[in-house]
Amino acid sequence: MTPDTPHSVRDAAGRRWPVIDGIVFARASRPELAGEALARLDKGDRDGALVQLLADQDDWWRGPTADEAALRALVRDRAALTLREAMAHLAWGPVGDYFAHRWSDPTFLAGLALMEAHWTAPRSSFELACGIGHYLRALLQRGVACTGADVVFAKLWVARHWVAPAAELVCLDAALAPWPVAEDARFDLVACHDAFYFLEPKGAILARLRRLAGDAGWLAIAHVHNRDWPNLSAGAAVTAEELAALFPDGRVYDDAELTRAALEQRVPQSAPPTALMGAEAFSVAAGPGLLPAQAVTGRLALPPEGVALRRNPLLHEGVIAWPSERYAREYGPRATYPAASDAPERALSGAATAHWALRRELLDLPERW
Repeated sequence: MTPDTPHSVRDAAGRRWPVIDGIVFARASRPELAGEALARLDKGDRDGALVQLLADQDDWWRGPTADEAALRALVRDRAALTLREAMAHLAWGPVGDYFAHRWSDPTFLAGLALMEAHWTAPRSSFELACGIGHYLRALLQRGVACTGADVVFAKLWVARHWVAPAAELVCLDAALAPWPVAEDARFDLVACHDAFYFLEPKGAILARLRRLAGDAGWLAIAHVHNRDWPNLSAGAAVTAEELAALFPDGRVYDDAELTRAALEQRVPQSAPPTALMGAEAFSVAAGPGLLPAQAVTGRLALPPEGVALRRNPLLHEGVIAWPSERYAREYGPRATYPAASDAPERALSGAATAHWALRRELLDLPERW
C-alpha cells in the first residue's frame, strides 16, 4: 500500500482504498462500499464516509443495522462518549456486552496466559481479528509495536479512539488474498484470539499467518471453539484432532487449563488431542520461534506496576450483575471473580493488589470505559 492522497492509499494493482483516522479500509469483498466512501472523501465529506464505513459488519452478523442518526451522533460526539456509549450507538447488543467486559472474561485471561507462557519479549506483533484491541492494549503497555487487523471497520475505529490508539490498524478480509500488509513484513508474535474458529479457509489463512511470523516468530491462537462442545457462538469450530492436524508443530491447551495456570501462577500443561475432546475451547502455540512453556507469574496476566485499577463493574454488593442471561451462561461458569469481593473501588496495581487483579476483581480498564 502506498499513499495516494491524505485520505487514501493504492494497492499493488492500482486500486484505491479509503483511509480514515489512520485506518486503511481495504476490505476486498466491499469494493462498492470502498468506492462510495472514497467519493465522499474526495468531495470533503469525511463524516459521511465515516458513517458509511461504521455501518458495515461481518458476514456472521445477525443483529440490527446501526441507525444512521445514531452513527452521526457517534461521529459528532466521540470525544465525550464512553466506550460503552459508543458501542450502544453502533447497536452491537450482546457483542457490546462481550467487548465491555472482556477484560474480566476467563477467556481473555487464558489468552494472556498463552502469550505469557511462551513469552519471547517480542518487539512487534500482528493480531488478526483484533476486535476493539483488548490484547493490542495489553501488549502496547509492555512496549510492543502492534498491528491489528479486523474485518469490521467500526471495531478498529473504536480501538483507535477508546482502547489502543497507538496501534497500526487495517481493515481486511482474512479469506481473500493478498492481505494489505507489506510483503516483507515479519512479526515476532502473530496472534488470533477468540476468532480462528470463525475463519475459513483455515489452511490458507494459517499459511498467511505463518508467513508473517517468518523464520523467527511464533503464533498464539487462543480460544478456538470445539465442534464437539455445545458452544453458544456461531462459527466454523474444529475438533481437537483437526486443530492438531493444522498445527503439527504446536502445543495445544485446554483453554480452561490456561486460565487455571494464570490463577495458580504455574506452568500450563498442554495435552494430546485425545485428552481434549471434552474441552469447551482450545488454544495453541506454534511456530519456529516458540519457546518451551514457563510459569505464568503475571508478566501479562497482571497489569503493569502503578496502573490505576477499578473494581470489576460486574460486582455489586455481593451479587454479580451479569449484562445478560446469555453472557451469564457463556462466561459465568468459569468466572474467576467471586460475587462477594472485598476489593476497593479504586487502587493502584502492585504487590498489595495483585490477588484482586489476578482474579479480575480489580481491572485495568480504558480511561473512558
